[in-house]
Amino acid sequence: MLASFQDFFRQLAEDFPRWNFIFFHDPVQADRILTGLGYTIMLSIACVILSVIIGVAGAWMQGSHLRIPRMIVQGYIQFFRNTPPFVQLLFFYFALGQFTPTYSPDGWLEIPVISNVGWAIISLSFFAGAFNVEIFRAGIEAVPRSTVEAAEALGYTRLGIFRYVVLPLAFRVSLPALNNNLVNLVKTTTQAFAIAVPELLYQAVSIWNDYPSALYPAMLLLFVVYILLVGILVFGMHRWEHAMRIPGYGN
Repeated sequence: MLASFQDFFRQLAEDFPRWNFIFFHDPVQADRILTGLGYTIMLSIACVILSVIIGVAGAWMQGSHLRIPRMIVQGYIQFFRNTPPFVQLLFFYFALGQFTPTYSPDGWLEIPVISNVGWAIISLSFFAGAFNVEIFRAGIEAVPRSTVEAAEALGYTRLGIFRYVVLPLAFRVSLPALNNNLVNLVKTTTQAFAIAVPELLYQAVSIWNDYPSALYPAMLLLFVVYILLVGILVFGMHRWEHAMRIPGYGN
């Protein structure tokens, strides 16, 4: 079965040289695509989780009675919302990366503690997290004051009110906007190509540089894979939104 599959695409490349799906009949190129897909999925999952954590923590700090935490969060939001994510990525990797501690496993080669993959996750997560802070802040403000007062009357602490009352309700209200931001985040992971993270775009470009006849197939593969990844994310978020829906909160 696999041999027939490979023979079909090998014959297709011979009949139509501009449509050489080499990654479907060459095991070496197939491994490069699978490696890139693995990095893309890993980047997407890590950035989604970390950006949501940053959003929740930032929204919590915005509600602080202390001025300094609020100013820190506001400065963070303005910095990451008003500068391009590509510039942020380069700044984190090339500027902050110069101050990263290194270790030497063999006594000669100096390896940074934070790799290019780590900087990509940090940069993209902080970028998306700035928008998530505002999304969760809007969700928190949508929770009726009477609900908070009822929790206070029951003896909840401020942290307890946020954790058990405000955040679950705010999360439901925030899900539609959060969905849009996370979709954009998954698409933005392609920018990790600029710092040589071997994700899917990087591997596809490497393949068509080595085999120019694979240009169109590689571009087509990129489109299909990202449509599937985003589709899975959107489907999951919509199911989650439907499961968490409470009449009177959100849409």
